[in-house]
Amino acid sequence: MKKHLILAINPGSTSTKLAIYENDKLLSEFKISHDTNKILSYKHIIDQYEFRKQVILDFLEKENVNLKSFSAIVGRGGMLKPIESGTYLVNDLMIQDMTEAKRGEHASNLGCILAKELGDLIQIPSYVVDPVAVDEMDDHYRYTGFPEIQRRSLFHALNHKAVARKRSKDLNKKYEDLNLIIAHLGGGISVAAHKHGRVIDVNNALDGDGPMSPERSGSVPMGPLYKMAFSGEYTLEEIKRKNYGKGGLVAYLGTNDGLEISKMIEEGNEKAKFIFEVMCYQIAKEIGSEATVLEGKVDEIILTGGLAYNKALVNLIKDRVEFIAPVVVYAGENEMESLALGALRVLEGEEEAKIYK
Repeated sequence: MKKHLILAINPGSTSTKLAIYENDKLLSEFKISHDTNKILSYKHIIDQYEFRKQVILDFLEKENVNLKSFSAIVGRGGMLKPIESGTYLVNDLMIQDMTEAKRGEHASNLGCILAKELGDLIQIPSYVVDPVAVDEMDDHYRYTGFPEIQRRSLFHALNHKAVARKRSKDLNKKYEDLNLIIAHLGGGISVAAHKHGRVIDVNNALDGDGPMSPERSGSVPMGPLYKMAFSGEYTLEEIKRKNYGKGGLVAYLGTNDGLEISKMIEEGNEKAKFIFEVMCYQIAKEIGSEATVLEGKVDEIILTGGLAYNKALVNLIKDRVEFIAPVVVYAGENEMESLALGALRVLEGEEEAKIYK
């Protein structure tokens, strides 16, 4: 295998993660934290672009990393048009769509822009891999009782697909031959039915669909919600924040920190214990729902994401769902590795880079 040096960029709400890989080997990983007040001073996510680009360049210079040494740069994909899974070459249309942010603003929207700008500086390719906009849903699963509203596929596709490939390899089987239910458990939670290599159904972890999470409300009854929306007591922005950012565990317990919540439970905080159990129940219920999508033909249930390190959470979920299929745990998000490996597959000719249209 030819030596390829790959820079992976993962923009978060208040940080930018960088990782340097030599083929599939991690050489170094960094997290650049940004001043919260500085981030909040920008009206739109796209406005942060020049600031973040310069921070990355300054950081690489400080670490004595020569940009010209890289074979490719890969960024975390944002809220693009619905696309199939894969590694995409960053093009002008992708940059335009992320600049306009028609499907919504998210820090990951900056991933492809930063990757292309840095790649163009040294004339190397830039990619995104399995962005949140991956959409392989069957049309049956898009429809709701509101003709004006359809379900959207927006989820943690990068980690879902990476874990599915990794588990398939560990089983010496093809991803396309398996039926899996994968639950990504992090600040947001997405539970998906993977049928023969395609995610045919998944809750929209961004729009308030599915289980509550450490910082998101999950599904709520519509009646009280629309009364609340038209009560005049809340702005649209306040209600959006109750759904995303200030919902779920943080709304009840004042923190979205899993370690802090575990400590609260260990110290006998009954409210923390109860709300934590409610979240686990809702995750298990969502897994059960996806089992019906697969008509009960489930090879394995996989728990992944940062919360999958929590043994109490894993056990509470397992107790409710392991009658469906064996439960395995791949804790952590592995986003940087997933980005690098996606780029590497293209550089090595194992797959062809897709074109965003």
